[in-house]
Amino acid sequence: MERTSEICVVGLATMGQNLALNIARNGFPVTVWNRSWDKTEATLARCKPGWRMVGAKTPQEVAASLKRPRRLLLLVKAGSPVDDTIATFLPFLEAGDLVIDTGNSHPDDTERRARELAGKGFRFVGMGVSGGEEGALNGPSLMPGGERSAYDELAPILKKIAAQVEDGPCVTHVGTGAAGHFVKMVHNGIEYGDMQIIAECFDLMQNVLGMSHAQMAAAFGEWNKGFLESFLIEITARILRTVDPDTKRPMVDVILDKAGQKGTGKWTSEMALRYGIPAPTMHAAVEARCLSAMKDQRVTASKTLRGPAPGKAPANLIDAVRDALYCSKICSYAQGLDLLATADTEKKWGLDFAEIARIWKGGCIIRARFLRSIQAAFGKQKKLPNLLLDPELGGFLQQNQTAWRKVVALAAEHGVPTLAMGASLSYFDSFRRATLPQNLTQAQRDLFGAHTFERVDKPAGTFFHHEWPQ
Repeated sequence: MERTSEICVVGLATMGQNLALNIARNGFPVTVWNRSWDKTEATLARCKPGWRMVGAKTPQEVAASLKRPRRLLLLVKAGSPVDDTIATFLPFLEAGDLVIDTGNSHPDDTERRARELAGKGFRFVGMGVSGGEEGALNGPSLMPGGERSAYDELAPILKKIAAQVEDGPCVTHVGTGAAGHFVKMVHNGIEYGDMQIIAECFDLMQNVLGMSHAQMAAAFGEWNKGFLESFLIEITARILRTVDPDTKRPMVDVILDKAGQKGTGKWTSEMALRYGIPAPTMHAAVEARCLSAMKDQRVTASKTLRGPAPGKAPANLIDAVRDALYCSKICSYAQGLDLLATADTEKKWGLDFAEIARIWKGGCIIRARFLRSIQAAFGKQKKLPNLLLDPELGGFLQQNQTAWRKVVALAAEHGVPTLAMGASLSYFDSFRRATLPQNLTQAQRDLFGAHTFERVDKPAGTFFHHEWPQ
């Protein structure tokens, strides 16, 4: 087989097929490989005249088809399948060849793989990819980490296949090491938060404001024309307009209320705990999905555990719900970016938050007008300590907190859970206060465990123990 291909896409489920077609459409010769030949054939069948794509049946054929240094782009399930796939190809690669893992891999696994492959003379890039099947075909957001030289080698391809926004392709060298997969993980944690906040608004609109599906769809459609413009708001309006062809009921009403999850939201929550970063909105979003999975228990509990009597609030509160959604969203992003900043301080990846916001503006699931404000905030202050301290975004929270509080209180009054929205509000209230009640927590810890405490009237870093009276 002649060495003509620039890269090989390994793993040809829909994402892999679409990314391979994206590469070929943009003028790069590509080899495709899958464990089962039928998917390779299916990919080749979708290839249009003039596109340069070859199918390989064996790892040996893959290696023989690639220009040196060889580049393997893996689109396989995260976890052991990545290790197994790498092991399958390594015997046919040479020192200096490059392996790119585009799955939702855990950053710890990415660090391990990079070390192991470097020890054998190979290069490794962990690259987050967001945008789903459509993004893979038409332009995703790409978050590659690893050595800068490896990114520079891949950049001509990545810049062409990525989503394009007004200030460039949605790809950048995120940073060294596992930065790419860590940033993608946090992207997904933020995505969890966004989706949960939107779901809580849907619950309020339906069960407290008494809005019909058509009215809710119209509201989300209108919101998508303003500061809440985003992919998730757009598709929410589409979903609420959709009717089930079988039952003629709103499609959303025939879908069981048990949300799935693939792990990245949970990993973000776990990483926040590892680094000691408060991320209550993302924690709440994960917990909401866990609660939704307890369907049988909830059905049983609904028969005996009663909440407030049903009631309706004025529909003219819809603007307050909109503002509460945006306030909660700002807090969710603040938590995610704080986690990234703290991990970056330890790992020294070299993250650029204005660039991260820029590449999230197109292709990815959380693409939104709001990201322009984040890009501008970090453009003005590269080391912004927290997003809430940006005058524009922090100012919005201050100006609209009355509506936010009204919505959370209204939800509590009517027995509608707002795990994420309430968590965001509590995050804001905790962050903005110079004094919190954890002085009592420290006193308790010292009384029962002699854990000591600092005093407000003594230099910081000096610890004391008190002999507490009985």
